[in-house]
Amino acid sequence: MQIIYLCYSFFVAGTETDQDKQITDEFKWNLLNKKKQEVQALRAFTAFREKGIEPILIKGLAAAQFYPEPGSRASIDMDLAVPAKDFDAAFEVAVSPAAKGIGIDLHRELRHLDTVEWSDLFENSRRLKVEGGDIRVLRPEDHLRVLCVHWLNDGGAEKVKLWDIYYAVENRPADFDWERCLETVSKTRRRWITCTIGLAHHYLGLPLDSTPVKDEAEQLPEWLPRELEREWASSVRLMPLHIYLNNRPALFAQIRKRLRPNAIQATIEMEGSFDAKTRAFYQIGNIFKRIMPSYQRISKTIGARP
Repeated sequence: MQIIYLCYSFFVAGTETDQDKQITDEFKWNLLNKKKQEVQALRAFTAFREKGIEPILIKGLAAAQFYPEPGSRASIDMDLAVPAKDFDAAFEVAVSPAAKGIGIDLHRELRHLDTVEWSDLFENSRRLKVEGGDIRVLRPEDHLRVLCVHWLNDGGAEKVKLWDIYYAVENRPADFDWERCLETVSKTRRRWITCTIGLAHHYLGLPLDSTPVKDEAEQLPEWLPRELEREWASSVRLMPLHIYLNNRPALFAQIRKRLRPNAIQATIEMEGSFDAKTRAFYQIGNIFKRIMPSYQRISKTIGARP
């Protein structure tokens, strides 16, 4: 009933001018989107908690909490990380009727996204209040680190998601612990984080004067912006090969894209240095690293056909 009333008051009530209406309609839509995300997140957490499993939500609402306008950070699916020991039971919950329609992307802890121990991440996690209850998210320092690595691991393909990093830094809490964010991982990963912050500064104008990483973040490797802009200019997004087995042109486009891997993604997947002189070794290694998993998925897809 509350949602029905919100829909009525948002879309029926009011006598704004055309200009005001355009602005307020967007605002109303964002509020409805935020409400939908919160309802689904609480449904998911309730389903897991009933089975004695406590997930941590990454991205999505965890990123949206730092955006200045409620609901402006939309999510298609919901990324939930669970303890490795609970993964099988969590998977059963994720595909159960209780989670129907939520679109849960389940993670066995944080895998390659972070190297801090899961027990440490969980102990330092926070409860984020939503209407009707709360959900669990990473503390802001861990959240920023994971956001950066996740975005880089996608090759920086979605420019709009760079705003997640922008707002996580710009609207960080006053007691944000930069040492916790940067010094709990290797120097290689620390550099990944500062470079991503630097990219948010370079492309979105993120102010860095109040941060201790200003000088380091502004010193971007020359290859990094070039590779990023190359990816943004591409009309082909990297997708699993097995979903295009019945679409030959799209399949060939995916194969061509893999013959020259995204250098950002390859560096991350090979745990490489952004300051290394060449990307070639990481890209070659990435090609071989992907062969077997792709082959297994393709074989499984073909084997499942009637």
